[in-house]
Amino acid sequence: MKNIVITGSSSGVGLAQANYFSSRGHQVVGISRNPPQNGGNEQWLTIPLDLTSTETYSKLPEIFQSLGKIDCLINNAGRGMIGPVEGSHTEITEILFRLNVMAVLETTSAVLPTMRAQEFGKIINISSLGSEMGLPFRGLYSASKAAVDKITESLRYEVKDFGIQACSVHLGDVATPIALSRLHTEIPHVYDKAFAKVSHLMDAHVDEGVSAEDVALFMEKLIDSSQLQAHYYFGKIGQKIGVPLKKILPYSLYEKLMRKYNGM
Repeated sequence: MKNIVITGSSSGVGLAQANYFSSRGHQVVGISRNPPQNGGNEQWLTIPLDLTSTETYSKLPEIFQSLGKIDCLINNAGRGMIGPVEGSHTEITEILFRLNVMAVLETTSAVLPTMRAQEFGKIINISSLGSEMGLPFRGLYSASKAAVDKITESLRYEVKDFGIQACSVHLGDVATPIALSRLHTEIPHVYDKAFAKVSHLMDAHVDEGVSAEDVALFMEKLIDSSQLQAHYYFGKIGQKIGVPLKKILPYSLYEKLMRKYNGM
């Protein structure tokens, strides 16, 4: 049995993981602003916290210390954002980065003293396939996840000598109600036609994505693994293939393929 902390456990991928891991006999603590959808599962504990609040950040070290042993922290909390870069003003960008980046920094920093004291632990940051490429009308979302990836890579060097491991898990589209919580930038009228096509395909790709339960099964392998790689990629092959193609194709050809995939 492992003690697992999951942020963003009220719905979607986080909720599926919390329910699955608890059903497998693990001790699960979820952290989320809202209570779990459909009542969650009585086998695991929810701590109601807003991970975008500086007041919450000051409480995290004491909360993690009170939990005792923590085998794994899964930084799952995050939001999507769609719209053109031109409409991505400071206020809405700060909302996105406060959850997608700053919350990861704060929870990671808060859990490290506990993991150092016990001389082991895993920190798994949920990223996106979109962090490996600037996606049309999702530029700031891609940037937020890319920031987490680089933080994770640096963290691996810094904590290895303490017996702590870290990795990024890049997810493709998952069939969850993520569209309901997306942030939206302003859309200048010059982008109306292109945005309509891209957003329609974006929602279709989500509807056709892998299940949140499949993600939980994949995550179980990482929790049980003795050694974590820096990056893992999970999703439908048509989306995962975009990562290696970017490295081997001439960039002009890669852009043409991406424009076609996104309906542009």
